[in-house]
Amino acid sequence: MFAVLKTGGKQYKVQAGDILRVEKLAADAGETVQFNDVLMLGGDAPVVGAPFIEGAGVQAEVVEQIKGDKVIKFVKRRRKHSSKRTVGHRQKLTLVKITDILSSGADKSGIKAATGSVSAAAVEAAAPKKAAPKKAPAKKAEAPAAEAGTDDLKKLSGVGPALEKKLLAAGITTFAQIAAWTDEDVAAMDEKLSFKGRIEREGWIEQAKELAKG
Repeated sequence: MFAVLKTGGKQYKVQAGDILRVEKLAADAGETVQFNDVLMLGGDAPVVGAPFIEGAGVQAEVVEQIKGDKVIKFVKRRRKHSSKRTVGHRQKLTLVKITDILSSGADKSGIKAATGSVSAAAVEAAAPKKAAPKKAPAKKAEAPAAEAGTDDLKKLSGVGPALEKKLLAAGITTFAQIAAWTDEDVAAMDEKLSFKGRIEREGWIEQAKELAKG
């Protein structure tokens, strides 16, 4: 019997005993986790989900947290900045061993769900700020104070009014916040706001570091 599961935006065909490398999971070595997004079950009586199979699950034991091979990325900008840079990246992964495939009853197994791991800084940055209590309209002379502490994010390459609005809605208001992003933060913001690699492609972090200096 085999199953096709989905995790980290990818699909994997697995059988009991398989060793699998998946996007980093929030679990420690030795823990048992359960993948609940099962797209298909194969065997004598194949079942295809729509999109997932209700009650099905794949259980696995976490072997260890690892890093993938280093990927070298070369970025060259034409005309706009006349600059180039080379960066390296090692994706954080989790090594798991498939222990069991459940065709039903997975929702009542009590096994911890296999969920991705995002840094606390990324979660805090992506969370919308609480709405401030309503106040009486301020006088015109006091209006500039309402924008104190907020940088003009449109100074970043490729950021216009619409994109700036998205960043502000996600709680990103200063160059210092962007300059402090890690690889995990970039991935989280890229997925949340559908930037499609714009952050690295435009070099926002390097620009933000310079702009934050004033």
